[in-house]
Amino acid sequence: MEKIIVTTARKPSANAENLAISTAEKLGLKFIAREDFSLDALRKIHGAENILLVRNKLLSLVTADGEIFFHPNTAHLRIKNLRLGEGDRLISAAKIKTGDKILDCTLGLGSDAIVESFVVGETGSVTALEINPALAELVRFGLKNFADDTPHVLSAMRRVEVITASYTDFLKNAADKSFDVVYFDPMFRHALEKSSGINPIRAVADHSPLEPDSVREACRVARRCVVMKENARSLEFARLGFKISGGGKYSPIAFGVIEL
Repeated sequence: MEKIIVTTARKPSANAENLAISTAEKLGLKFIAREDFSLDALRKIHGAENILLVRNKLLSLVTADGEIFFHPNTAHLRIKNLRLGEGDRLISAAKIKTGDKILDCTLGLGSDAIVESFVVGETGSVTALEINPALAELVRFGLKNFADDTPHVLSAMRRVEVITASYTDFLKNAADKSFDVVYFDPMFRHALEKSSGINPIRAVADHSPLEPDSVREACRVARRCVVMKENARSLEFARLGFKISGGGKYSPIAFGVIEL
């Protein structure tokens, strides 16, 4: 993992400083007292590429390309649409339903996992993997502490289980047919021109391509299907054996499915 330090906002409360210290210990990172230094100054002094910044009840990750916050983002609108009966392309592609057990191999900022959790409900489960420890902690903390949303969205957020792990390692150790759906949303091989909003996360995301071995393991672990999201024009679907799901004709993204 790239070098990351943990610090606070200027003049932090005792709770914020304690949270920063405990978070640094949990992740095996170095806590640096903020004092009156700018974040750029701290980055240069300590040779850090990124900074995990702790404020009162908020964690963010400051990269050279911007600051990453946890927020339900599009999950809120997607859940609203589902409640109105308008559907969701991921849910439709994977045929996710109440009670399903989902393995989301690429948590990112958690939007897909929240929608999955809403659909599977209290009788189902969503296990979400994130290889970057700092990003995993930021989203884990946000899922458990974010409060500015509707009860059904908050309930879905609280049910997501975040595990810091690579999906390659997790899949190898998972039992046969232990999840209904295994889902991948890897960093696109060719970034979308209009996706500048996710540029900050590119600095900490795993850019490794999805490999056939991982797809084979996912097919062993899944009971119903394996799903991948990619650029609609990507050749990754053909390379990895996914059949593009119908719908979203003019969308820049597509979902590929391997039905089992």
